Amino acid sequence: MVAARGASGKDLDALADEVTRLRRALRRVVRSDLPFETLPMAQIEVMQLLAERPGLRAGEVGEALLLAPTTVSTLVGALLTQDLIDRRADPADRRAWKLHLTSEGKQRLADWQQSNRRVLRDAAAHLDAADLRALHEAVPALARLVSRLEEGRSAD
Repeated sequence: MVAARGASGKDLDALADEVTRLRRALRRVVRSDLPFETLPMAQIEVMQLLAERPGLRAGEVGEALLLAPTTVSTLVGALLTQDLIDRRADPADRRAWKLHLTSEGKQRLADWQQSNRRVLRDAAAHLDAADLRALHEAVPALARLVSRLEEGRSAD
């Protein structure tokens, strides 16, 4: 692996490992914070995407999340059954459907996001000032890293 400018391969490996652990810990703690919340992460990711980009077609959801059409169909079906999303005819093509969060879907996603924020704030309250400063300073770089990953560009 070629190291990024200024970061060793070991640093990036450690970052990947810690991000994985963070996601796992957040899922576990949020599930205990919201015991009624039983949605699988894949369904939450579809809901997050539709909150960011309402009106996507199922194929566009699959492309954005790198999911097979059958997986998207299963996820969309489950979310429709739970009344968390709805589908509306595409005015440009009446044979196609556009997906949107319902009011219930928006509320469930907002509850989930609020719980994530609360859990992080509670954990951060036990960190010292230097760790809090380091986290604060890391956020812009992490946001840029996420943007690069979402763009599908690995390196210049």
